[in-house]
Amino acid sequence: MSGSPRARFAAAGAGRMGRGIALAFAWAGYRVSLIDLKPRSPDAWQTLSGEIEAELRASLGALADLGALDPGQIPALLDRITLVDASGAAEALAAAELVFEGVPETLEAKREALEWLSRACVPEAIITSTTSSILVTQLVGFVSHPERFLNIHWLNPAYLIPVVELSTHPGTSPRVLERARSLMAAIGKMPVVCGATPGYIVPRLQALVMNEAARMIEEGAATAEEIDKATRYGMGLRFAALGVVEFIDFGGADILHHASREMSASVDAGRYQAPPVLAGMMARGELGLKSGKGFYDYTGVDVAAYRRDVLARTLGMLRHAGGLHPASRDTIS
Repeated sequence: MSGSPRARFAAAGAGRMGRGIALAFAWAGYRVSLIDLKPRSPDAWQTLSGEIEAELRASLGALADLGALDPGQIPALLDRITLVDASGAAEALAAAELVFEGVPETLEAKREALEWLSRACVPEAIITSTTSSILVTQLVGFVSHPERFLNIHWLNPAYLIPVVELSTHPGTSPRVLERARSLMAAIGKMPVVCGATPGYIVPRLQALVMNEAARMIEEGAATAEEIDKATRYGMGLRFAALGVVEFIDFGGADILHHASREMSASVDAGRYQAPPVLAGMMARGELGLKSGKGFYDYTGVDVAAYRRDVLARTLGMLRHAGGLHPASRDTIS
């Protein structure tokens, strides 16, 4: 691994998330500093740096084994990652234009880290937190020049999953947001933006699904194995081809409205009651694709071509999952 601390990007916090972020930048061809903010003895630092390098090598080795990269690329990728101890942190941060705070998930740890980063980074540097549980509005007060601050939530494994969730506060500069989006796109990520909302987008949605799966097992409705088959080849496959909101429009808001009413009565009113926005759409006749307007506006859309595109997307996911119907592969005699 490189010994030079000069890099445009820095992950401040050398835990699992910081290591994943470092791999993401290195894999995309960029130099990145992976910084341990905790002062340690020389022996402790040697032990930690050895553990980090072993984990990075193991992750890259697994990617190579699966054909995602050539094993010969691994030395160059590792060379783009600079491990920095606490004594070299200020120098590395002074060179960074985008910094990711990744210390433990406590408000006090975040406060200490963000205040320190504010002093060490140049005023133009974008400072972000990778927190999965603390609102950007709770953290912004710890950052000098708050217009440069936002949360960027990565989904594990950070070097593999394309989506990163950018959560802004009211004072986040539009220029900073666009710069952050551009830099994330430059490393092959797909940035999505939300406000200061608990759970961002993905964790908020997936928590509902996972809790409901656990309840179904608890109730004896289905086994874990059956639920996982249903989600992989039913719900998950369709939501991989269509986004959740697009799925509502494609089937029709009325379908969701009626399904919510029935499950509110038969399962749990609190969990399945449809939100007021859905009732408003029903009253206005905005049912989605079938009516020309739903959450999206389909004015001018070639509906037949759009339906064909959705079919193509779904078939692509089905082929990938290995679940294409036997009749499409075998000759019927």
